[in-house]
Amino acid sequence: MSEPIKFNVENQIARVTFNRPEQHNAISYDGWLKLIEIVNKIEEDSSIRSVVFSGGGEKAFSAGADIKDFETHRKDSKTAKTYSTAFDGALDAIETLSVPTISMIRGICVGGGCELSMATDIRIASNRSRFGIPVAKLGILVGYKEMKRLVNLVGPGNASYILLSGRLIDSVEAFRMGLITQLVEDSELEETVLNLASEITPLAPLSQKRHKIILQNVISNQSLDGLDQELPFTNFDSADFQEGKEAFISRRPPNFKGR
Repeated sequence: MSEPIKFNVENQIARVTFNRPEQHNAISYDGWLKLIEIVNKIEEDSSIRSVVFSGGGEKAFSAGADIKDFETHRKDSKTAKTYSTAFDGALDAIETLSVPTISMIRGICVGGGCELSMATDIRIASNRSRFGIPVAKLGILVGYKEMKRLVNLVGPGNASYILLSGRLIDSVEAFRMGLITQLVEDSELEETVLNLASEITPLAPLSQKRHKIILQNVISNQSLDGLDQELPFTNFDSADFQEGKEAFISRRPPNFKGR
């Protein structure tokens, strides 16, 4: 039996693949827990420089939560809170990864699958993709964290449209709204994503990690009051900065170690 979520690392790029193509790569309750485990493995491996999330097959990135779980794991508010611990835990773990994350989106990207993509740093989609968060068709709600990610990406007006209409939108509309970062021809999707991941690989890990922290701090606190004013200067004391400076002067590629 094939793994419902595949994980492998090649050339310092981690690949996480939702591997249930016959179910449009829906993610089960156990799948969300597995994602947390995978993300923890990625965080512990200092050789990994980026992560690509994708869906198996040609039809879907992910249709999100597996509806078959609802009778067991989301049948009432009590079980839904337990389910949310796994779901939010997976998305939070992805969002706070110290390395850049990319969603490679082909086909259906809806519900929890769309929300998962919003937890990644970059979303590159095929022109055959479709997006939506039609939870009103199930009579349920998105949580505060999912709402915050959605509003940060598309603004309150577009967030209202996506949630209150329950519609699926095409890739052009998703790009116009800002839900995705880049839109490419379907035949170019994998090459585009892997080229970007390869370009990211030689960049300074400390810069990547701390830029992600600074970005989330600014998103959470736009007034900038009370933020750590020393953080933007910490890299000047790193071995990576010295390496980067010497490499620039010597006109050679830097060899960053993440320290």
